[in-house]
Amino acid sequence: MYIGQNLRQTNPFEPEGELIKIEGDWFFKISNVDNMPPFFMSIVSDANHWMFIGSNGGLSAGRKDCNQALFPYYTVDKILETSEATGSKTILRVEVGGKSLLWEPFSVRTDSVYNTETNLYKSEYGNVVIFEQINHDLGLSFKYQWNSSNRFGFVRRATLSNLSETKKIVRVLDGIQNLVPYGVEADLQNSKSNLVDAYKKSELEKKYALGIYALSAIIVDRAEPSEALKATTVWSSGLSSPTYLLSSIQLESFRRGQHPAEESENKGEKGAYFLVDTLTLEGNQASAWHIVADVNQSMVGIRSLTQAMAQGDIIEQVDKDIQKGTNKLIQLCAAADGVQLTNDKRTIMRHFSNTMFNIMRGGIFDDNYQIEKADFLSYLQQANKAEFEKFQDQLNQWDELFSLEQLAANISSIPSVPIKRLATEYLPLKFSRRHGDPSRPWNWFSINTQNENDGSKILDYQGNWRDIFQNWEALAHAYPSFIEGMIFRFLNASTFDGYNPYRVTKDGFDWEIIEPHDPWSYIGYWGDHQIIYLLKFLEFIQKHFPGKLVNSLAENHF
Repeated sequence: MYIGQNLRQTNPFEPEGELIKIEGDWFFKISNVDNMPPFFMSIVSDANHWMFIGSNGGLSAGRKDCNQALFPYYTVDKILETSEATGSKTILRVEVGGKSLLWEPFSVRTDSVYNTETNLYKSEYGNVVIFEQINHDLGLSFKYQWNSSNRFGFVRRATLSNLSETKKIVRVLDGIQNLVPYGVEADLQNSKSNLVDAYKKSELEKKYALGIYALSAIIVDRAEPSEALKATTVWSSGLSSPTYLLSSIQLESFRRGQHPAEESENKGEKGAYFLVDTLTLEGNQASAWHIVADVNQSMVGIRSLTQAMAQGDIIEQVDKDIQKGTNKLIQLCAAADGVQLTNDKRTIMRHFSNTMFNIMRGGIFDDNYQIEKADFLSYLQQANKAEFEKFQDQLNQWDELFSLEQLAANISSIPSVPIKRLATEYLPLKFSRRHGDPSRPWNWFSINTQNENDGSKILDYQGNWRDIFQNWEALAHAYPSFIEGMIFRFLNASTFDGYNPYRVTKDGFDWEIIEPHDPWSYIGYWGDHQIIYLLKFLEFIQKHFPGKLVNSLAENHF
């Protein structure tokens, strides 16, 4: 097959999987991933980041929930279909023999022009993904990777490598596009995206290579003040003297060989952050640079960021925070018995991944069997204010930190059935986040890991009924003494006639509101096919604590 007079290039090789080490870390590599149908991945974070990304590079990402997105939170089909217009975009002009050869890694625009090999890597801990394309005709490879940092946000590292012995001169345009500013909620983006574009405003603080993306005003149709006081920010490091672009408007002119003019301000257009520079790579030399983006940034936060930049070691700070997050991720998984050592590395990685996604759904206990009085009393007050106030003085006399065993002893002296029931149901879980996979319309989620004002820890869990109890079944093996609380939670969130709510949270449960014209609206789950979760809990408690189940049946706790 020819395109004009040129043979259409195709990759004849089948996809293959293997384990590989990169800079001391293990990754699973899929070679020739472009010969597979696009698939979806969830990239893990120790904090409140979420990222859903396709094997073709299309993605949605943000913090906490879908209303704090860096890239639009669309359904999976739209994310995969818009990979050319959202997220990473790279255009290269390579000088060869007096000609300028155009190459767009990972793009359908040039995928049949060159002999290329496309590979995908995901780290053993699930928090790093690398996209790599090797151009055998040009003797170049380009790769970029996504990491997350609790302090700095989303970190994208790009690397252009000269695989040949001869010097290469490459004009590079690289960056990210279709950025969502603060104040654009998912419903608004999905229903009125063109209107949203009209409110967008992008500014460049060149001294710090900092792009600031905001709304000219919060989008409302009421006669009231509606200033947008926060912004999405993007900055970069690694290129010597780049030209900065704040939109995708000039991409086509770059493809045609023109030199784009720097953009210091942009209004009424989708936000983007592109770097344009010329790289001279000697034989077997590589050049790398970083682009770092975050959402929900206040003026104070931006000032703090520029002060960190002024210290001069900003990328070192970023790398340290990424490593800190990786270490925390390992600790979280280890707390659920997710870290093991065998002679089979794939088995080790698979077990870690299974456990990680389990605790992402159901949560992990904060500090073994230790309970903080402040969080417990806050939970109790939220659950039953009247009973809490009745025994508040007695509750306040407890130690600031106590064990689950001590909780049972303390509660025995309080003559209140509701407080005894709620205390048994209390589960000090953290890290839980509904998976939020945008392929399913009911996956609204909120990742509550820290207080947005002071950064303090938040204990919280939430999930679909099945998500929670499926994953608690496994978690019980790591923390068997919490099994009674899990059973109480199940039974006290079920109706007498066998209905279960759709969602379970730390502060209660969420029944769907029936809307006659909404096919996704229903009362909840009918309990007949949910009873298996309760059965597994009952079998577990009988095995680990014989007789306890029988004693509970005589109490008025359900």
